[in-house]
Amino acid sequence: MRLSRRFAPVFAALALVMALPYDATPHARVGAGKPVGPQLFGADCRTSVTGSHVVAYCHNPYPETDRVSLHIECARWWDLDTDSALVDTAPAATVRLTGRCWEEVRSVWISHQR
Repeated sequence: MRLSRRFAPVFAALALVMALPYDATPHARVGAGKPVGPQLFGADCRTSVTGSHVVAYCHNPYPETDRVSLHIECARWWDLDTDSALVDTAPAATVRLTGRCWEEVRSVWISHQR
């Protein structure tokens, strides 16, 4: 009988915790393995088309190197579309990419890799 009186407060606390709703119990904190927000990545690129010539400037404001490539689709079926080699854009650096078609340019875009 003495043993049950000694542990009575422990049993009462345990019964109270088990009776609480799930939302009222504290949750474990998330570890620092991955950041909560999105990781910022990717150079800001601006392209200009003058006739059949294309020029793109890419500036990387983020701390991770971005590898950019210029892609040009020409308007004529016989004109070859071009893809430039990957260029490393270091943090706080600006790179210039150029290309051209023989005739008109249909579309231009930049691809990014980590």
